[in-house]
Amino acid sequence: MHLKVHGPLEPMGGEQLAQLAERISLKGRGGAGFPFHKKLRSVAESAIKRGVRPVVVVNGSEDEPACRKDTVLINRAPHLILDGALLVAEALGARTLVVGVTRESTQQSMEAALAERGLNNRRGSVLRARVQRNPVRMVTGAAASLIRSIDGGPAIPPGRKVSASQTGVGGAPTLLSNAETFAQLAIAARIGSERYGNTGLYDEPGTVMVTVSGAVARPMVIEMPTGVPLRYVLQLAGAPPVPQGVLTGGYHGKWIDAATVNEAIVSRDSLAAVGGSLGAGAILPISQETCPLGESLRVAQWLAEESAGQCGPCYLGLPAAARGMEDILNGGGPAALEAVKQVAHAVKRRGACSHPDGSAMFLESTLKAFTDDLAAHVLGNGCGRPVEGVLPLFEGGGVPTGVPGGQGQLEAGPSRQKIYVDWTLCRGHGLCADILPEVFELGADGFPTVAQAQVPRYAEQKAMRAVRRCPALALRIEEDNSGGPARNNLPVLSQRGQGRGRRALGSGR
Repeated sequence: MHLKVHGPLEPMGGEQLAQLAERISLKGRGGAGFPFHKKLRSVAESAIKRGVRPVVVVNGSEDEPACRKDTVLINRAPHLILDGALLVAEALGARTLVVGVTRESTQQSMEAALAERGLNNRRGSVLRARVQRNPVRMVTGAAASLIRSIDGGPAIPPGRKVSASQTGVGGAPTLLSNAETFAQLAIAARIGSERYGNTGLYDEPGTVMVTVSGAVARPMVIEMPTGVPLRYVLQLAGAPPVPQGVLTGGYHGKWIDAATVNEAIVSRDSLAAVGGSLGAGAILPISQETCPLGESLRVAQWLAEESAGQCGPCYLGLPAAARGMEDILNGGGPAALEAVKQVAHAVKRRGACSHPDGSAMFLESTLKAFTDDLAAHVLGNGCGRPVEGVLPLFEGGGVPTGVPGGQGQLEAGPSRQKIYVDWTLCRGHGLCADILPEVFELGADGFPTVAQAQVPRYAEQKAMRAVRRCPALALRIEEDNSGGPARNNLPVLSQRGQGRGRRALGSGR
């Protein structure tokens, strides 16, 4: 059926493929936006120089609650993604292809597509192809995390940054790019750069896929030509006529205010020019009736929980930034605002991956976009508006509200552990703060500043170590059953809105 819709695809040489990608200005669609032709040439040069076969990796991980475009694409048009990946593998002479996913639905779809093509991971195959399934975590989608997991390690970033184009899977040069990127390449290879360039903007030709959710009546994944006015996209999704603000690029993205929305068009450069970001292709408006700082606080708390727990500026800095945002909402005044600014600045460029950088960008954008609300909270008694919770998050083991997608299954959830201090036993040794700084801070008197706290998922083992090593035996851990059934921070993709106003990339071209 894929061949009936799209037709056959002829192989291309490496330089020919690189020139095609350059002519259509193809950039990575996963958030970073790195030019694909540069990546392709870098991998080819490194492989030739070292005399080794490169590896091709499709990053289909989509671990942000507000993003579903790659999930929809993999579930609806997996062969289009494989077309692009196999083009690259043939051009580079690669003998290994890995598709990284994080959801059961995408794993099943891609494994079925590989089987339909007769591709497998058996020794002796001309091309060994397989699907790598990782947990749904914000840091899992990082290129370094995916490569590490393919090599048999944990799906978290390593301690040092290495270019995948030079040293990737198994130490070989690796071309790793987002699922949509490969699909766009397959479309361009079929129709040619001239016809491809007839759609969209001159300097950013083609189409772009975005997930629209938040305060909208019709959450959707939609493919559109670049250059479409943002207000038209919001209108299609049923957003408020005058949104208070729009978060562009997802939770590592930036807010744009209501006045800017009418000026913005959907493209990477155009959104950046008005202070926004295309990022991972998520568009989230909020209404005038909700508190934007309260909405952003919920996201900041989730981002803090998503730390891999191995870089101090991340696993200590992000919770501190979230606490600072909470202090602002609770009347902390100018001191709380200054503390958030300092923490956001301090965590940047100091992590093993881009998670602290993206989180800090989100926080700084929040403070910049909602100055009136910020002044009301810092200098007055607050804005007086409730927090409606319209920005989707994975919580309570349920479906993120207002996000389109396919079916999914509950997976390993977050910690339900709470750690408690018994003040009748605590003697202020301070060992708990050394072992578990994510939870405990020492006050001026040398004692912990909290009596009980939720344990982050990544810190469960450290929490147990703190309990065992407390000299006064003043710590204990209990299961938090207040929420009823076990909570789960991993997504169950909703069928809500499935098929409404959406089509997979390239359909009906």
